[in-house]
Amino acid sequence: MAARIALFDLGGVVLDWSPARLYSRIFADTAECERFLSAVCTMEWHNRHDCGVSFADNAAGLILEFPQYESQIRAWSGRWMEMFDGCIDGVERLVESLAGSDRPLFALSNMPAEAWPMVRAAFPVLSRFRQVIVSGEVRLVKPDARIFHYTLARMGGPSPDEVLFIDDSARNVATADALGFRTHLFRGAAGLERALILEGLL
Repeated sequence: MAARIALFDLGGVVLDWSPARLYSRIFADTAECERFLSAVCTMEWHNRHDCGVSFADNAAGLILEFPQYESQIRAWSGRWMEMFDGCIDGVERLVESLAGSDRPLFALSNMPAEAWPMVRAAFPVLSRFRQVIVSGEVRLVKPDARIFHYTLARMGGPSPDEVLFIDDSARNVATADALGFRTHLFRGAAGLERALILEGLL
């Protein structure tokens, strides 16, 4: 059986998102920038945004712990869009091709609820998805199996083996695999295009 539906992750698959892009502008010293991202505004800390915690609430505790970095911590939300640099090379073309063929396109993204309206407005390609499930809005986050079940319901209840799930996180792909999804671990547009052809979507 070939896939009937494509389910995309956004950051790291469709959108080029990297906190280091912003903080390399904030810190003149590369080593200090790396220390900040590994010890202060870590991805573990950011994951709370993806789970539904507000930018303000999440920053408050961190500022108490690292008052010397208050302005840099607040930049995570205040300069959020500077973490983006357009779309991943070649992927926008694939999304447009799928949409042009009237393939059912959906997205499932770990993303703060507050950030989603800004991101949606900045990238017209996101309008090609019939629905985008945002973790911060539903307060479930990949790789929790519950967000995959929630997404299937939002998509109208297809069987998982009808859905090609595309993500750059091996943990997320492993959960989807275990739930019966068809999966592709994203490492670039060329590999994704091959997978879409093999699955009969392109």
